[in-house]
Amino acid sequence: MGIVVIQEWWGMNQQIQDMALDISKRGNVTTIVPDLYRGEIATDHEHAGHLMSGLDWQGAVLDIQGCAGHLIQNGCSKVGVIGFCMGGALSLASAVLVPEISAAAPFYGICAADLADVSKIKIPLQCHFGDKDSVPGFSSKADQDKLKEKLDAGGVKYEFFSYPADHAFANPTSANFIKEEAEKALNRSVEFFKKHLA
Repeated sequence: MGIVVIQEWWGMNQQIQDMALDISKRGNVTTIVPDLYRGEIATDHEHAGHLMSGLDWQGAVLDIQGCAGHLIQNGCSKVGVIGFCMGGALSLASAVLVPEISAAAPFYGICAADLADVSKIKIPLQCHFGDKDSVPGFSSKADQDKLKEKLDAGGVKYEFFSYPADHAFANPTSANFIKEEAEKALNRSVEFFKKHLA
């Protein structure tokens, strides 16, 4: 099995590459990270915000589809997607828009309704959010509640895990990193993928 690992708004930096390697080792799976910013990496919030706001989101979904297709062509019978922050939002969108994806595990990010209607997700979904997250319109508690309402309305098969944490709690380079909760969430994700991609 294979897993597409999608970056935060920082770009394809060392942290997301290390995360992909970690997931690969935990699950004995093949991972791939698409470089959605084409080599550009942000070092501060202003630059990251600029890169994320300038992203062609539909094009990014096509990049993810290309990665999933590459994994399948190279022997992975099924492919999952996991993403963090911006990557979490793109994971949700990919769950709707990329037929090559068989399971999705988004972390603290919700895609805009005009990119993808999450109520139309037909594959297994496992969501990971912090209950102290306060990023409005993207991953706050109110946004999480709206996401659950949409998933319920569409009859989506999903699990939703809430952690005593803020945004980006699984990122070791973030001030919000909580090792214990990150371990819990990543192990749950890997077990979820083993179950649905085997």
